[in-house]
Amino acid sequence: MNPILTRPATVEDLDTLLHFEQGIVAAERPFDPTLKAGEIHYYDLKALILAPESEVIVATSGSEIVGSGYAQIRLAKDYNAHKRFAYLGFMYVKPEFRGRGVNGLVLEALTHWIKGQGIAEIRLEVYAENEAAKKAYEKAGFTPNLLEMRMNLE
Repeated sequence: MNPILTRPATVEDLDTLLHFEQGIVAAERPFDPTLKAGEIHYYDLKALILAPESEVIVATSGSEIVGSGYAQIRLAKDYNAHKRFAYLGFMYVKPEFRGRGVNGLVLEALTHWIKGQGIAEIRLEVYAENEAAKKAYEKAGFTPNLLEMRMNLE
């Protein structure tokens, strides 16, 4: 069995990463009735890979990409004590590699990059009903901060 390693994503990884994105969409559809049908895209992955204010990390087992995530440096609101923060997204692990610490390795690599950018605040979003994801992020040290609520009038 190959060890799981992490590295920055490259444009050559896009086909796999676009497939991962659809895996994320499929997993999140049950939590969000506002998502339109068919193929949708949350991210401009090529732009994230190329932008200096973001880092896309992939986890690999041999030559196979088995997980992903990104961090993007964003400006904080004027009322926040911090000026900038890192936003995490695109966290995905292939089903057959789940439970093997892949997400933790991706988070570790992203956290290392974030610290290197002089950032001390990290934020992410997770659906309130996604108990597995919430548990994984809490295990990594995240705490709930704000709950977005919605109402459909149709």
